[in-house]
Amino acid sequence: MTQPARSIPDIALRCLSRLPLPLFRAAGAVFGLSLWAFARRRRHIVERNLELCFPEAGVAQRALWTRETFVSFGQTFFDRVWLWHGDPKLVERRVALTGRVDLLEKGEAVLCFVPHFYGMDAGWTRLTQAIERSWWTFYAPQSGPAIDRWVREGRQRFAAPRLVSRQEGVRPLLKGLRDGAAICLLPDMDLGARDSVFVKFFGQDTATVTSLPRLAKAAGVPVLPWVCRIVPGGYRVEVMASWDGYPSGDDLADARFMNQQLESYIRTMPGQYHWLHRRFKTRPEGQAPLYRR
Repeated sequence: MTQPARSIPDIALRCLSRLPLPLFRAAGAVFGLSLWAFARRRRHIVERNLELCFPEAGVAQRALWTRETFVSFGQTFFDRVWLWHGDPKLVERRVALTGRVDLLEKGEAVLCFVPHFYGMDAGWTRLTQAIERSWWTFYAPQSGPAIDRWVREGRQRFAAPRLVSRQEGVRPLLKGLRDGAAICLLPDMDLGARDSVFVKFFGQDTATVTSLPRLAKAAGVPVLPWVCRIVPGGYRVEVMASWDGYPSGDDLADARFMNQQLESYIRTMPGQYHWLHRRFKTRPEGQAPLYRR
């Protein structure tokens, strides 16, 4: 069968993917620090999030985490070139799989809790490359058709995963679970008060969606968390054991437990979490906003 002709951008990205990792990391750091210097509104959001979540940390420590957040964002953005266009053996070599990977290799339906750490694209790429099975996840369209096409095709590079738009809702995910899929859910963003409960997250009353326990309960499947950490040689995926006794049937208790687990993961790498998002923008009735307008 004749292979489709490759576009000039794709050929260029394939050539760039052969560059050494230190060059990608240096370019990503420059990009990230430029955003840190000039994207003042985003920098304020990161600083405010860290102030709310780590009041016990000194100002200097939070300033370091703020810069690390932007650097991590920039480096993982540039690393997508070799993740999505590099030789598969290069991806295998630079992204290590650790922990309970065997639980994903069984092929049984499972719901994965995947927090918004900047390495999540690397983790998704490596897991879909290494484990041949049905993979599903939510997909939020990107701004601009070119970047949207690049991200969509990149996330579908291996295993032909199913990307579900948020407009489709959770019903397709429930069907996927019943058909034996591994579904990666990222429920740690503020999506508004609808379908959310207010539970503590780093001591703050936080709007938290309950899609994770509700889906797990409806499909009768375990919840298995995994995170991906940026390391000097690339990335390290850490697959953890499924949560015992989860879901409990109490959405409020399950949302609280999810946030507690997420806190424990974040504390191991505060500068690699997606603090650019206004995690506390939705407030309980009567509580004042936590961000400047």
